[in-house]
Amino acid sequence: MFGTLGMPELILIFVVALLLFGPRKMPQIGRSIGRAMGEFRRASNEFKRTIEDEVAADEVRDVGNDLRDIKNTVNDPIGVKGLKKDLQDSLTGAPDLSADPEPDEDETP
Repeated sequence: MFGTLGMPELILIFVVALLLFGPRKMPQIGRSIGRAMGEFRRASNEFKRTIEDEVAADEVRDVGNDLRDIKNTVNDPIGVKGLKKDLQDSLTGAPDLSADPEPDEDETP
């Protein structure tokens, strides 16, 4: 919205602050602005870390659920037979790539 602040803008802000608050209050104001920025940075880093931890925990839960599903499928003989049948059906329905392609009707041998 305002773009980046260059050196002329920073100098103008410093001069206005110096005129408003005086030279004696400037160090105190600078310290409080620095503390506020540090506090904001710490809070944003903590929030970022919390979000990353939640995403990682969600991924671990998803992997655990997948492993539990696989274990249940392996322990269930009907489920294994069903998976085997589904795999065989998908392989049976696949085109046979080793066979010679059929010649087109327009081509003569």
